[in-house]
Amino acid sequence: MNKTGIIFFPAFDWSLGEFHPEREERLLYTQEQIFEEGIMDLPQVRQYSPGVADLFDVLRTQAIYPDLQQHNLDAHLIAVGSSLVLGNALMKKEITNGFALVRPPGHHSGATVWGNRGFCTLNNEAILINVLRTKYGIKKIAVIDTDVHHGDGTQDIFYHDPNVLYISIHQDGRTIFPGTGFTEEKGGPNAWGSVLNIPLLPGVGDEGFLYALENWIMPAVEAFKPDLIINSAGQDNHFTDPLASMNVTARGYGKITEMIKPDLAVLEGGYAIEGALPYINMAIFLALAGEDYSGVVESQKPKHTEIGGDTIRSFLTDLKRTNEAVRPSWVFRKEQFLPAGDWAYSEKSIYYDTDGFKENRREYIRKCSHCGGTVLMISRKPSAFQKAVLVRIPFEACPNCEQAGYDLAETFQKLEKTVLLQNQLRDQVHLWTDGREVNPFGG
Repeated sequence: MNKTGIIFFPAFDWSLGEFHPEREERLLYTQEQIFEEGIMDLPQVRQYSPGVADLFDVLRTQAIYPDLQQHNLDAHLIAVGSSLVLGNALMKKEITNGFALVRPPGHHSGATVWGNRGFCTLNNEAILINVLRTKYGIKKIAVIDTDVHHGDGTQDIFYHDPNVLYISIHQDGRTIFPGTGFTEEKGGPNAWGSVLNIPLLPGVGDEGFLYALENWIMPAVEAFKPDLIINSAGQDNHFTDPLASMNVTARGYGKITEMIKPDLAVLEGGYAIEGALPYINMAIFLALAGEDYSGVVESQKPKHTEIGGDTIRSFLTDLKRTNEAVRPSWVFRKEQFLPAGDWAYSEKSIYYDTDGFKENRREYIRKCSHCGGTVLMISRKPSAFQKAVLVRIPFEACPNCEQAGYDLAETFQKLEKTVLLQNQLRDQVHLWTDGREVNPFGG
């Protein structure tokens, strides 16, 4: 019998608007139904109280610009902290698995953060992953993101990390926010193949998801051999969701969960507040607890025919063939400020839909055959004439990459107003403003 942990955090005091799809009612109907159905009385269920994340845990994983004080992070820190509560319980073997039913969501929040995008400011799962790696020495983690929107933020944070396998199955980015998540996005020069994106045609339902899981996703996870599996449990693939065009049912979500067997599931999107979320969450929770979810049936019926059968099997077969044919194509640049080594270069434009501005970013990654490689990100918010720099020394960094990180931090202290060094190898965070090291937490 599984011992399953659960946390509810509806975030009553955090809102993007009274009629916004991301509001506290998303969890209230679920909470009410789970209690009414007696699910909390199951002997294997253990409910935990929410927690609050430490700001240090945030900055180990994400750079918050221009500073922490200019963001309203209270609810986000509790959503992250609640995920950490279940992570700690899992590591202490108090539970076999767990489900963090929390808001705000997080998977659109990336390595550099200037504001809220896709309803996300802090990345719950990414911060959780790096806490587990730091605190408990976990080496390899697989993230399976089942939200209808590509989790571009989670992908961004771990794109250069060979020890995190990020898999996203989602509605094709040409038809939905954030417009990313294509098969050619497969990881950086030291982590090629650590990212797997499966963009689906609008209209795909249970059959297509389960076929992809059985024939593509789970074999990739088994080959990776992770120590933990985390499910970014977005629920907006449901056939009633107002922001998407997919056809997954609540029982489909139960089966998806049963196949993935996540150690931890963390709620992401899902905006059919009454007609879908209570059913989906109950099916997921029953599957985690090892209980029968076949009786979880929505009151509504799908309005559109599901794309399945030979059509979806042929589509996924072709998509997999395309993915396997993609080969890396790096651009290497030599800059005066770069330490010794070969540095791959890329540029990004990241749109913040909540506030309506763009972040422009130049990114350099040190090619290395021994570790994940040092990362340099030069980030700009053009609308505010602001610029900041992130230097990341990775977990298990080799001596050359660690020294490269120190050299970059020293160089940019003299050139830029704001420089953040994430030394994940030593579990250290350093912030410089105007050339002086400061306490990023304001103490």
